[in-house]
Amino acid sequence: MIKANNLTFSYGDFRVLNDVSIHCKKGKFVGIIGPNGSGKSTLLKCIYRVLEPELGTVYLNGTSLMDLSVKESAKSMSVVAQHNHSHFDFVVEDMVLMGRSPYKKTMEGYNQDDFTILDKSLNAVDMLDYKKRLFSTLSGGEMQRIILARALCQEPECLILDEPTNHLDVKHQLMMLKVVKSLDVSVVAAIHDLNIAMNYCDYVYVMSQGKVKYHGPPQDIINDAVIADIFDVKAKVIKQDGETAIVFKEVVS
Repeated sequence: MIKANNLTFSYGDFRVLNDVSIHCKKGKFVGIIGPNGSGKSTLLKCIYRVLEPELGTVYLNGTSLMDLSVKESAKSMSVVAQHNHSHFDFVVEDMVLMGRSPYKKTMEGYNQDDFTILDKSLNAVDMLDYKKRLFSTLSGGEMQRIILARALCQEPECLILDEPTNHLDVKHQLMMLKVVKSLDVSVVAAIHDLNIAMNYCDYVYVMSQGKVKYHGPPQDIINDAVIADIFDVKAKVIKQDGETAIVFKEVVS
């Protein structure tokens, strides 16, 4: 379970998050949506400890992150970030095995269980045949799938995704979302594709100018009026034969 209470964060004098609260219950898929610059990625960075909020508290399974070591929180929470470049030329299997680091003592090597989890994680993202490749030789979409495999290799209870389908083609977007939905974990994801948010999230928070403006089940929240208000775009939400699709028409003048 992940809970963020009243988070506030600024870059210098610019307030990026203003009293933001979200809650992700066990096993639920929570989406954070909103236009560029609304604070989605900054919120996630506060949750996964890259940034420290000025005010507010993040709780992981009922315990404040401030009361957990980084290693302790990493055993429960893993991250797939937007940008995943490496300054070193790692082999794919070594990159994914980094997900086992929270479970290792200093200088402790990998065992057979770690290698079994490695293969299972790579297979889940359809990248098992790539484990001897250099990470730097992969496409952006392939890199994203490897980073998801590394996150799965941590065997997390909570998964944080920052625009997880970025760089992926349609097939692998659907594959990634299917994998994530099949996991018995809590998921908090910043999502720019409203159709994905509508069809895969259990609950959404809509951000605008550093605040949560709307929240609720996506079927109730993602509608023509909210899309026009938040994204300045005219759209039509179409429901047919149990499926929902959003058709975008034009920019609001």
